[in-house]
Amino acid sequence: MPTHAAPDPHAAAIAAAIGIRPAQARAAIDLLDAGNTLPFVARYRKEATGGLDDDQLRRLADQLAHLRGLDERRATVLASIDAQGLLTDALRAEIAAAASRAALEDLYQPFKPKRRTRATIAREHGLQGLADLILRQPATGTPPADLARPYLSDAVATPDDALAGARDIVAEAISDHPGIRGATREKALRWATVRAARVDGAEDPKTVYALYYDFRQRADRVQPYQVLAINRGEAEKVLRVAVDVPERDWRAAVAAHARPDPRSSLSGELAAAIDDAADRLLLPAIARDVRRALTEAAEAHAIAVFGRNLRGLLTQPPLAGRTVLGLDPGFRTGCKAAVVDPTGKALATGTIHPHAPQRQWAAARAALERWIDAHGVTLIAIGNGTASRETEALAAEVIADRTDLHYLIVNEAGASVYSASALAAAELPGMDVSLRGAVSIARRAQDPLAELVKIDPKAIGVGLYQHDVDQAALARAVDGVVESVVNAVGVDVNTASPALLARVAGIGPKLAERIVAHRDAEGAFRSRAGLRRVAGLGPKAFEQAAGFLRVGGGDEPLDASAIHPESYPIARGLLAAARLAPDGPPADRQAALDDLVAGRGIAALAAELGAGVPTTIDILEQLVRPGRDPRADLPPPLLRGDVLSVDDLRIGMVLKGTVRNLVDFGAFVDIGVKHDGLLHRSRLPRGTVLGVGDVVDVSVVSIEAERGRIGLGWNLSDP
Repeated sequence: MPTHAAPDPHAAAIAAAIGIRPAQARAAIDLLDAGNTLPFVARYRKEATGGLDDDQLRRLADQLAHLRGLDERRATVLASIDAQGLLTDALRAEIAAAASRAALEDLYQPFKPKRRTRATIAREHGLQGLADLILRQPATGTPPADLARPYLSDAVATPDDALAGARDIVAEAISDHPGIRGATREKALRWATVRAARVDGAEDPKTVYALYYDFRQRADRVQPYQVLAINRGEAEKVLRVAVDVPERDWRAAVAAHARPDPRSSLSGELAAAIDDAADRLLLPAIARDVRRALTEAAEAHAIAVFGRNLRGLLTQPPLAGRTVLGLDPGFRTGCKAAVVDPTGKALATGTIHPHAPQRQWAAARAALERWIDAHGVTLIAIGNGTASRETEALAAEVIADRTDLHYLIVNEAGASVYSASALAAAELPGMDVSLRGAVSIARRAQDPLAELVKIDPKAIGVGLYQHDVDQAALARAVDGVVESVVNAVGVDVNTASPALLARVAGIGPKLAERIVAHRDAEGAFRSRAGLRRVAGLGPKAFEQAAGFLRVGGGDEPLDASAIHPESYPIARGLLAAARLAPDGPPADRQAALDDLVAGRGIAALAAELGAGVPTTIDILEQLVRPGRDPRADLPPPLLRGDVLSVDDLRIGMVLKGTVRNLVDFGAFVDIGVKHDGLLHRSRLPRGTVLGVGDVVDVSVVSIEAERGRIGLGWNLSDP
């Protein structure tokens, strides 16, 4: 009989956490555990998962990794305590029930191997029994000194020494008690005060941390960006940080487990041990826990913001079919220029010096006009770095009388990283490194996704504090965003770079290089099936990748679509049922397929073909619009023909702008002047969700020209 793996024990908890059915969670976990990639499961296993989308599956995968990591730690803790001979059935049950890392570590704390502490030394001196007496608080009038005498030894000379050592043991026991630590932490995460102050004599010449020189805020009200700013200020030795836990909270937590009894002569000893435990052990540990929890939450938030911004940048619509002049602006070293044809091939490169110190404005303008006329340039793409606005003025002057030519500001972050890379050297052999950035900028206008995947996504400046957060967690999140976007768009296997192919589900860097090498050696792929001849691309990799790889103009028309080869019989069945030729024009299929669905019903049609309804719907869409690029449904980038300065702005002026960055407090919008304006979140209509690259209508609400600050409102209706 076939054996079946037991259902994952975490399926129900994960389902509750992300709002899906347990059966969906179990199916998704089984598919992922079987080696299927997340994009493949999201796109081609909808029947099994009940239609879980990419976002839901990524949340599920994150939750699963977290819970399995907790299980691994749980096993380590159990093994450690068991090896000490201290694992009871009750403790085992408590550890098994621990639902968080903090709860698990609290249970492990009393058993955790420690360096020699004051308490361990006292135990070595035989004072555990006296400590137990202090904790029990016996109702006795016997003086503490008399109770301590039986514990004197060569190492413990006096009753006071014995009592001091016993108090050390009690203090550590109180601090390590899971109930005390857990209750204190729970209160502190809400009611503790986070304080920051400037370190005496610390240098902060640009007053970057001025907001935090005298900062006080309740722990549960500190904003993520404040946490990260405070952390950075502390790391730079500008700020000192403290966490104050209200005395009532920690005393209440201790009293639930250790309370001085006025009938006992040892009540004073316990009271002293409690104060020592709080000051020396418990409160410093809780402060670290609060800082850690706030930092983890802030980092998770920052990573999520970075991911959303990156997705917005990667999903900007391509400007295909254009010959683009890319400009990488600069002052002293000049502006690097490159013309690329609609396929991204470099046609011409050069350097112009319109700005200080050379100030060769007329010569620079003449050079641009020669390139434009010689190569039929239809768009100028300008990097948004140093000298960008000055170069924008030059471009605006050049195109002033050319109605068919516009310019576009593009994010140039990471262009220098690409320029110096091995990939750039392979793509642009013999080209000076300094000119490759201009080629990259031009290509970014043509297809942002195809070009941006060539650099480390963390080098793209679309977040705050991305260099301060957990880099492994950031890398995982960023890789997930890139993977999601690349597979949603699809990749032309005959034109894609190794960097783009590597992001396709099931491929990876090594297979990507082999695909390109095979393409270079054997010529363009004529079909998806031809990928099977690539060395190392086995059945599993083909299954995962095939649906996301496109082959246009090849032997099989369906290879140009997002229909998976495993579903070709279904697609052909639909075409046959609608009396359509497999190689007929897709645009002519809509009416016939609509009639087919209307006549038979989608459920019946799917059943006849042995397919699920979700897969049938996806196939119908692809038969009409094969290989549809979801970016094409988004508004196009904002192309400009003139340039503004801050002096041109007036309060109430309405402008179109492009969202360049999203932060906790709002959006920075490029409105065509030197500095991006801030559209504060308080001025956004409730429910408005912006993305990087969005084109928005804004109104000018404030201007601080000397500080380069522009306040923006939400179009005409904003006060």
